[in-house]
Amino acid sequence: MPPFAGAATTALLCPYKPPETSIVTLNVGGRVFQTTAQTLAAAGSSSLLSAPPSFIDRDPDLFASLLALLRTGRLPSSAATDDISDLAAEAEFYGIDPRVLHSSSSSSSSLSLRRSLLLPLPGRDPVAVLSASPSGELLAAHGSKISSFDFSLRRRKTILTSLPAVDSLLSLRNSSLAFAGAADFPGLQILDLSSGTLVKTLNWHPHPSAPGATVQAVCEAADRQLLFSSYESGRRNSSAILAFDLNSGGDFRPVYEISRREIFGAELDSAIPATKLKWVPSLNLLMTAGSHWGPSGVVGNIQLWDVRAGGTPTAIFNLNEKDDCFADVTVSDDLSALFKVGANSGDVFMADLRKLEAGEPWFRLGGGRWNGGKNEGKACRIESEGRQVFCSRGGDIEMWSEVAMAAAPEFEEKVMRRNLMGREKDMGGARILQMVFGGKRMAVARSGECCVEVWESSDRS
Repeated sequence: MPPFAGAATTALLCPYKPPETSIVTLNVGGRVFQTTAQTLAAAGSSSLLSAPPSFIDRDPDLFASLLALLRTGRLPSSAATDDISDLAAEAEFYGIDPRVLHSSSSSSSSLSLRRSLLLPLPGRDPVAVLSASPSGELLAAHGSKISSFDFSLRRRKTILTSLPAVDSLLSLRNSSLAFAGAADFPGLQILDLSSGTLVKTLNWHPHPSAPGATVQAVCEAADRQLLFSSYESGRRNSSAILAFDLNSGGDFRPVYEISRREIFGAELDSAIPATKLKWVPSLNLLMTAGSHWGPSGVVGNIQLWDVRAGGTPTAIFNLNEKDDCFADVTVSDDLSALFKVGANSGDVFMADLRKLEAGEPWFRLGGGRWNGGKNEGKACRIESEGRQVFCSRGGDIEMWSEVAMAAAPEFEEKVMRRNLMGREKDMGGARILQMVFGGKRMAVARSGECCVEVWESSDRS
């Protein structure tokens, strides 16, 4: 008998059984839906849908959008007419993980935003700094307080910190922890937002006998499980950036120190701290930037650090700026480019990350011509999201989008087009301090305002 002949014969004698489809019928608000148990399982084991009830007294149109999301991982085009907060509230009722809802829309190459609502903050302190998570949760610091909003923006919780004012803020991804620092108070505080308690303080001492340093900026490299914090000594004569391990069992141990700077003699600009940090995940790069305003104008420094496993990062790009130095700068992973707004000219410039070694890296967008004025861009802010760049001018926001060209991209410069954001009634307002993005939303902090302005997108394709 050949090998396995018996096994083959036995298999042929077994009657065929079609796979079980586990069709489930649900009545939601009088409308009948049919799906499978496997689709409903995507909502999570703790969801109301895990043991499907026969009748649910809820809006059938909103349920149809959520069911399509569970089936395909994307919201249908018909959901563009639904308010994102209504969908979020409905997902909360069913016990669907909010990250399932926002993961379908949090990373998009295009945003079509319009101003939708204001989130009031308790107390009289105006908003100072914001932080948003990819799934749509939002943090707002006002005075010594931090208010957190859930993904639906309907539930708010406020905690009181020991800081006189919060100037740096970061929401740790998929966690109840937040990092807060102040420009005039030592240490980066780790706060548990659920209990309102201080977990730990991360300090940097330029010398063993020196007092703790203040925090100037903070950012997370989630894919590398690293936290970067920029410090400046109390005497303002030294600065450095520390990397902390987020995967060290809650110890947040320091891994390495980079960009150490100290003042030597009369070179006051040699210790400018990094006031902006941004992670570029596809290239494993950390962008650091800092500037100083003095009687002779503004000077600054931009660096790109190669962060790879198995060694201390090295600076692969260093740019000292003096003529029309940046008022603000950002880096776009999707566009592989740096963007800045000139402090004197107010113009927006781009530098291709692939051509940083080719002499002067900056290219002025829009073909603007600087008329020699000063401080035209001093209060401007610039941020990137997806393949778009957002620049604030006073109380307005302009958006730069890439224009597709027929020529081969490796031989053609990127072409960017400018548009003003929002409808006519959305224009103007108090000066913009910050713009952050998460869950297909943009949150805006304005000078002197005790609320957060939210712009939402109806494009969920």
